[in-house]
Amino acid sequence: MGNTTSENKRVRHLHLRTSSDALQILKKINVDPYGIEAMLPKMAHCNLLLEGIKCNVANIIKQEMLSLGGDAAVSRSSVSCSVKETDVVIMGTAKQLQRFADKLSFQPLGLKAISMAIKQLLANIAKDILILKTCRREMVLGDRTHIMGILNVTPDSFSDGGMFNSPEGAVQYGIQMVEEGADIIDVGGESSRPGAELVTVQEEVARVIPVIKGLAGHVNVPISIDTTKAEVAQAAIECGSEIVNDIGSMRLDGDMAHVIKKSGAAVVLMHMRGTPRDMQTGDLSYTSLLGEIIEFLGNTIDHALTAGISEESIVIDPGIGFGKTGEDNLKILKNLSEFKVLGRPILIGVSRKAFIGKITGGTPLERTEGTAAAVTASIVNGANIVRVHDVKAMKKVVVVADAIIRA
Repeated sequence: MGNTTSENKRVRHLHLRTSSDALQILKKINVDPYGIEAMLPKMAHCNLLLEGIKCNVANIIKQEMLSLGGDAAVSRSSVSCSVKETDVVIMGTAKQLQRFADKLSFQPLGLKAISMAIKQLLANIAKDILILKTCRREMVLGDRTHIMGILNVTPDSFSDGGMFNSPEGAVQYGIQMVEEGADIIDVGGESSRPGAELVTVQEEVARVIPVIKGLAGHVNVPISIDTTKAEVAQAAIECGSEIVNDIGSMRLDGDMAHVIKKSGAAVVLMHMRGTPRDMQTGDLSYTSLLGEIIEFLGNTIDHALTAGISEESIVIDPGIGFGKTGEDNLKILKNLSEFKVLGRPILIGVSRKAFIGKITGGTPLERTEGTAAAVTASIVNGANIVRVHDVKAMKKVVVVADAIIRA
């Protein structure tokens, strides 16, 4: 005979996105504070991927994780060392991984470096709130999603090229975007669409500086300059910009890092292979899509830190549509949370892009609904800033997505 209703016990699977979710559950149960401190690391299960590990090292990793109650998946050929290298998936709770990293910290064969990397990774993914410092303010990111409004003053951008015939019109539109909910205004004077031609420093300055000057006196949100040129960035900062959105990650102009460091401006470092002119030509394949992008961004962060730029002034952008296929873009959005390992705010730009059009059809101006879906997925998977054209519509998307995540 089956159980009576009174005897039934409800069993739930807890989907804990952050440590805050776990903390809320434990407090609801009224767990002792000391118990909460001990149990929180046990509630976060992590799967870590190590790529290209020598077999003898991989075998040590597996044995150490097994000894701690976790596990590690390696190639079946690694035990006999019949292959040179293997990828390793480490499986365990945050507490097990911390103990694992502690055990490796004094061992040879490169295990100390792995230990340090795991400790940094665990610290980074545990961050719920991040600070972004510009030369004029500090922004708190993580309590809600911020909106970066796109203000292109170019004749040839893929979606809104030629929209503004005068700086006055652009300034008024920038003010309108702030009124509609934009937290940042991103001013660009050179198209970065696939195949775009370069413009001179003089032409780019002539396009953006009047707009930045006009906005600086009328909006109380940060103004970002979307440029790869140090001279343009310098001129923009002097006129009121406080963020440099550099799709070239300071690689295309050797003076960019110096300008950012000297000014104290924040910088957005984006992944892109090549330049806009050639990024979508040739071989677009990746051996490890997410791994290569994360490694690239990690290296650019290191370059910025070496140049004297504050870590709290750095934002990362995986570069949707920049040297990627449509399928690549979807994989990045699906796995966006993996970029949290870098410990910096994540900016994502999906607005009206071609990969959306391939799914829904329509011109860039007809991709609002597809953009809304991509923006929602980005927020659910960890985006801190979304860069969009349609601020008024996307503001509603953002506040609903935020409300769901933080319910």
